[in-house]
Amino acid sequence: MLHITVSSANSNLNFSTFEEYELPAPPSGVDAEINNDLILKFENEEEAVIYAAQLENLADELDDKSTPQYIAISDVIMAIRNDEFVQSYTG
Repeated sequence: MLHITVSSANSNLNFSTFEEYELPAPPSGVDAEINNDLILKFENEEEAVIYAAQLENLADELDDKSTPQYIAISDVIMAIRNDEFVQSYTG
């Protein structure tokens, strides 16, 4: 199982805002750290890459690229792309 943390120290997104924006969760779900950071759960790196691509499609559909939802989606995508295991997988 792969866990990717979206740190609220580097983002305006946390577990609560993820749920508030009703963003789609990865197939294996999400969780919250004690400090409310968002934890994305995946079976493997391939699932994470597919989820990031789905979020990119969702972001492309948003008309206003300055909304908090768009920024939140971008933060999730960046967290996935910056994960060392995902980077090794995509090589």
